[in-house]
Amino acid sequence: MSTAAIFIAEMGDKTQLVAMSLATRYRVLTVILGITVATAVVHLGSVLIAEVLGAAIPTDWLTLAAGLAFLVFGLWTLRGDEMTDKDEERAASRRIRSGFMTVALVFFVAELGDKTMLATITVGTQYHWFPVWIGSTIGMVAADAIAIAIGAVLGKKLPERVIQIGAAALFFVAGAAMLGQGAWMLLT
Repeated sequence: MSTAAIFIAEMGDKTQLVAMSLATRYRVLTVILGITVATAVVHLGSVLIAEVLGAAIPTDWLTLAAGLAFLVFGLWTLRGDEMTDKDEERAASRRIRSGFMTVALVFFVAELGDKTMLATITVGTQYHWFPVWIGSTIGMVAADAIAIAIGAVLGKKLPERVIQIGAAALFFVAGAAMLGQGAWMLLT
């Protein structure tokens, strides 16, 4: 569940653009490794937050909240994330001697508060933290790896809006299902 949710959430996200930008400056392997480490750290924090929320709030209410959150993620995906040229320049210009450290730091900062971090928290309130952490990290890295590869081949020809609409539709379906499940739990 977490792999699919985060993979979908990352499609058309600003951090995919960051990954593509970093791949133009550093070796692909360096970018993938830096993204993996940054994502693992951010998503570990996310699942720990989810564990605290899960212990404090009844499951039926968490399910309703997760359903609403997924609907919001769908709207957020349709709206899109914008990263100005100035933001991208500033992120890419913060060079550290190690390309790996630069990639990891830039991606870590870009990921904080992002919808994939929030989606990981949402999924983490429904499932055990460890598989959510591993799955969300795999989903994020897979989505960014695909974006880097496709970006290298197709460049600007990617139909970003089509990807956004497809990802938003999947969020809407998941959100509606979770709302239905949460309502059913409250009524029974």
